[in-house]
Amino acid sequence: MKPLELSLRARIACAPARRRWLLAALLALPLALPAADALSLLSKSDATAGLREALTRGAGAAVDELGKPGGFLDSDRFRIPLPPALAKASSAMKMMGMGAQADELTTAMNRAAEAAVPEAKPLLINAVKSMTVQDAKGILTGGDDAATQYFRKTTHDQLSARFLPIVHQATAKVGLAEAYDRYAGQGAKLGLVKPEDAQLDPYVTGKALDALYAMIAEKEKEIRADPVGQGSKLLGKVFGAVLGR
Repeated sequence: MKPLELSLRARIACAPARRRWLLAALLALPLALPAADALSLLSKSDATAGLREALTRGAGAAVDELGKPGGFLDSDRFRIPLPPALAKASSAMKMMGMGAQADELTTAMNRAAEAAVPEAKPLLINAVKSMTVQDAKGILTGGDDAATQYFRKTTHDQLSARFLPIVHQATAKVGLAEAYDRYAGQGAKLGLVKPEDAQLDPYVTGKALDALYAMIAEKEKEIRADPVGQGSKLLGKVFGAVLGR
């Protein structure tokens, strides 16, 4: 290993997370050339391809973690609770011998989210493939969650439409879901229930999407913190684009 490479690796280990991106880029480029010449070898297509690779990995990992059995139900962070109006009544329901129905609905909501999330993978991958050079530049030079915001902007409405029927199929099997929609709808008209919580299926869909984007943001943070550790030379090259901004 050459002295310059050793020096760069040592500096990467000690550098703040934001500076690590820049040092990793230098490590991925030919060290025999001056930095300016090395950067000139990185084409826009290489930068975009490297970023696409990173986003595909991150989005895929997020879907895999949430879409597995227990991805929602067994998660302290992402478990979907009963809607607030129903949660307030859950204690009374248990006293009336209806606790099992509330538990059944909670399980159904979270299983529905686990079943819906895998449907996101092809849409997320398509968003990555459709990313322009300008999009890539915005993500590279944007904030810590710039990639996550790109996914939210380009996939939210499509994912919501894809998730809703899957969620409905699961919640329709629970009698309490229909009763909730009926009474919560009336409550929303009176201002007692938030409009976004007035129907169970959109409520579960919204929570599932929030969890998905939160998990993608977590994966994005990991990639930004340690680009070299992702094991891809092309991914390392991406961060050279930042040096030219």
